Amino acid sequence: MPELTRAQLPRGRQLVVLAICCMSLLIVSLDNTALNVALPSLRRDLGASVSGLQWVIDAYTLVLASLLMLAGSTADRIGRRKVFVTGLVVFALGSLLCSLAPNLEALIAFRAVQAVGGSMLNPVAMSIITNTFTEPAARARAIGVWGSVVGISLALGPLVGGVLVESVGWRAIFWVNLPVALVALLLTLRYVPESRAPRPRRADPVGQLLVATLLGSLTYAIIETDPLFAGIAAVALGGVLVYEPRRREPLIDLRFFRSAPFSGATVVAVCAFSGFAGFLFLNTLYLQEVRGLSPLDAGLYVLPMAGMTFVFAPLSGRLTGARGPRLPLLLAGTAMATGALLFAAFGAETHDPLLFIGYVAFGIGFGLVNAPITNTAVSGMPRAQAGVAAAVASTSRQVGQTLGVAVVGTVLATGVGAGMSAEDFVTAARPGYWVVTACGLAVLAVGALTSGKWARRTAERTARCLEGEDERQAETEVGADTGTDSGTGTGTDSGLKRR
Repeated sequence: MPELTRAQLPRGRQLVVLAICCMSLLIVSLDNTALNVALPSLRRDLGASVSGLQWVIDAYTLVLASLLMLAGSTADRIGRRKVFVTGLVVFALGSLLCSLAPNLEALIAFRAVQAVGGSMLNPVAMSIITNTFTEPAARARAIGVWGSVVGISLALGPLVGGVLVESVGWRAIFWVNLPVALVALLLTLRYVPESRAPRPRRADPVGQLLVATLLGSLTYAIIETDPLFAGIAAVALGGVLVYEPRRREPLIDLRFFRSAPFSGATVVAVCAFSGFAGFLFLNTLYLQEVRGLSPLDAGLYVLPMAGMTFVFAPLSGRLTGARGPRLPLLLAGTAMATGALLFAAFGAETHDPLLFIGYVAFGIGFGLVNAPITNTAVSGMPRAQAGVAAAVASTSRQVGQTLGVAVVGTVLATGVGAGMSAEDFVTAARPGYWVVTACGLAVLAVGALTSGKWARRTAERTARCLEGEDERQAETEVGADTGTDSGTGTGTDSGLKRR
């Protein structure tokens, strides 16, 4: 039976496919934000140190960042529905194992299993959406709905996490994923047709290994302050810079970074999500460890931040579409830096009015930053390369979360020691808030630098270079497939028929 193409899907079925993809994004995003509220409970139940709590978060984001691009290219090659279904099964299995974890080490390992499944969901779901909604306006609306789910997960995560931890326990956070994943799995098998890319990218196992080694060793070096792993990270980075340019289809095409908007989007994504992850990590521990709030009350406290993110995320998308990415990036950096500065310089956590003003400002900034990151990453890129560029931006977000928890958590652990006494916490957290403030200022500065006329010219030059290279490569491949001989000009069309 011939494969049903996306263009043949009726409107109702398109909406069902969108709902399925949004369900997968919801459980992947909600899981991490809800788990932050459970960190103090985890510390008590499993005897975790600050570094142990860092690994509970970073084991997930680190594996996710390492495998996102591999999962996307694999789905293009062997089938998007097949990879998506596998991701749902693995994510559900990882969630079940996390809920049964007997100790901290097992929980960290099972979080990595969860992330393997999660890496097969988000990038593949985005590919499914873009192939399902073929009309540009409908596709834009669908992607807007998809993006708003991130805001919903941020708004619901702390509240859902607080309710579950207080009423049942931290293990219930992982139970929630199981029925959602099961429903999404059944609907996927029923409504999502299989699809593949007409010309999928080749696998790059060496590049994948180098990237995973780089991210893993760098994170370990920061959390455990181990210089040996810092050296391994440096060697892996050198390997990426030397090996990847030699590949015809590398995992990461370093030519993208000739585009100032693309480079800027990568840096902004890392800085913004580092700031967000570090800010949430510090506040979760402060509200419960120092103020003694229950998990539910702690979730309600940070609701203004999540609410502003939820409100301003779609507004940012419309503003970016109408005015370009420059204004929302400048506003985002200013708001994030202002919110963090209230904690770093004015002790906002000790005064409720300042605390909530800081939450509101930071939430506005983080809500504004997401849309221009994706827009700037693909700005000026050839259409054939836009998906890869967006995948790099998504990976940068996960890298940012990983580094934010690693750096801020390490700064905090240095100040409070093993005991994490309430008296020392506020003082020890101050340098962490300065790190978050610096991340906001970096978003402001890099956003201003890489969204002007000069930056757009670099994007146009990069696009012309990439398009020219793609055309030459396509001509070479067609010649090879047809068996054309330069001397006679003859050949067969069997290669073209195979394509």
